[in-house]
Amino acid sequence: MLIHLSIQNFAIVKSLEVEWRSGMTTITGETGAGKSIAIDALGLCLGDRAVTNVVRPNCKQANLVATFDISKNPKAINWLTNNDFSIDDECILRRVISSEGRSKSYINGTPVPLAQLKDISQLLINIHGQHDHQLITKSHTQKHMLDAFANHHDLLDSVKFHYQKWQGLSQELATLQETQQSREAQQQLLQYQVNELDDFSMLADEFTQLEQDYKKYSNCQHLLDNSLQALHLLNDNEQFNINDALRSCIEKVAEIANVDQVISPVIEQMNDALLQLEDASQELQSYHERLELDPEHFQHIEDRYSTAIQLAKKHQTQPEALYQLHHDLKQQLTMISSDETRLTHLHQEIDDAKNQYLDTAKALTQSRQSSAEKLSALITDSMRELNMEHGQFNVAVNSNHADKMSATGSDDINFLVSLNPGQSLDIMSKVASGGELSRISLALQVILSHQITAPSLIFDEVDVGISGPTAAMVGTKLQQLAANTQVICVTHLPQVASKGHQQLFVSKLTDGEHTETNVTELSQQARVQEIARLLAGDQITDSSLANAQELLAS
Repeated sequence: MLIHLSIQNFAIVKSLEVEWRSGMTTITGETGAGKSIAIDALGLCLGDRAVTNVVRPNCKQANLVATFDISKNPKAINWLTNNDFSIDDECILRRVISSEGRSKSYINGTPVPLAQLKDISQLLINIHGQHDHQLITKSHTQKHMLDAFANHHDLLDSVKFHYQKWQGLSQELATLQETQQSREAQQQLLQYQVNELDDFSMLADEFTQLEQDYKKYSNCQHLLDNSLQALHLLNDNEQFNINDALRSCIEKVAEIANVDQVISPVIEQMNDALLQLEDASQELQSYHERLELDPEHFQHIEDRYSTAIQLAKKHQTQPEALYQLHHDLKQQLTMISSDETRLTHLHQEIDDAKNQYLDTAKALTQSRQSSAEKLSALITDSMRELNMEHGQFNVAVNSNHADKMSATGSDDINFLVSLNPGQSLDIMSKVASGGELSRISLALQVILSHQITAPSLIFDEVDVGISGPTAAMVGTKLQQLAANTQVICVTHLPQVASKGHQQLFVSKLTDGEHTETNVTELSQQARVQEIARLLAGDQITDSSLANAQELLAS
């Protein structure tokens, strides 16, 4: 519930702090004093659009802060938790608006986009303006109210789920049918490409090996000649070879070492070199013996190498990427083939989904029809209590399961009203005046109070056009509503103002140059004076004071 509202430099308010209580709070004041200013400021805290002229003249910015007690509001706590805000028993919404029209928004001290203010506000408070009763003439509002009264959330969720499933499958079918012709042409091309690459059957990393083998075999004679010459120089030349020459060197140095030991390490180094040369000779001999000039094998390598290059050019890729291309094309072909298979099964799935939707939609219709009878009787009784003694209210549920499918079911909901004897039931907007619509709207709010999500409701002069006994009954209905939720009501009616558990008075002060609006909480004696003023105007009499005391006592 709303517990505190701070307003700084807003409109004609310089500084204002308002404490709010549970139950019903009424706000009264003289015409033009600015009774709705606090409501307007609160609306900006809740995410309403800001304009430049809301800032008090000659001030740089307006600062608005609304504090809510959320200790008994698990939905608000969950929202704050899910959005990573700090949590305690309070939720503080702040809006700072500059004189240029720029604004900043905060939740519990954290800067947020305006959309998040709007999201959390729906879980904290609802504001009903002077013309909001017109909303109950809208079909979608009427459907929402009936569903709230029926409290069949599981059925609504089930209908929405099956509708979205049917809709998704239908869209999938339409997409597949639209692309079927191009898909068939693509399938033919892919099949040809895959068959061609299947025939070649390149392995992973095969082209790298082919390239190496091709270079090797195309230079095979050159490799044989060079390796043979190297062996001849190293070991095989009987007249002179490197190994024999190194052995002769070792013998000469050994003779030197017999005389001078200083040279002995050189012998060891030369022996090591001789061992390495002998090993190299053996490796080179083995390599030479392994070289085979096989024309048939070379032809096979050359053919495969050249074919890989040709296929790569044809498919506009690198030869090394042919294996991956083959894999990708096969996957695409599989996907297109699966689309065709999917197309054959979709019709049955759509029929099944539609039947599931129709079953749940019919169950929803039955629940609505049952609840419509109960709601019709309750609203009829409330209308008569609110001085519409011949009033009749009927919730009409018209179903069209065959042709109409939507996420909210297949029903058209219409609130029908008759206000005079012999008058047939008709659409509310045709037969009910603004005051009558306001009273019907209030009756709905009271009846639906147990299903209201927000723990606070604000009514901004919703009692316009009402007076006398009707006004007293409106006050009683608002008081009944306050048993389940915090109710704040801006009113000019004494019968309504007297029903509040708390009454705030709005006054306007001016020194000829500057104007300020003030809000004060009235004591019991001050309430008597204010109720008397609402009854009699500026000339308060003993009779009006007595009437005021009687209203407050009642």
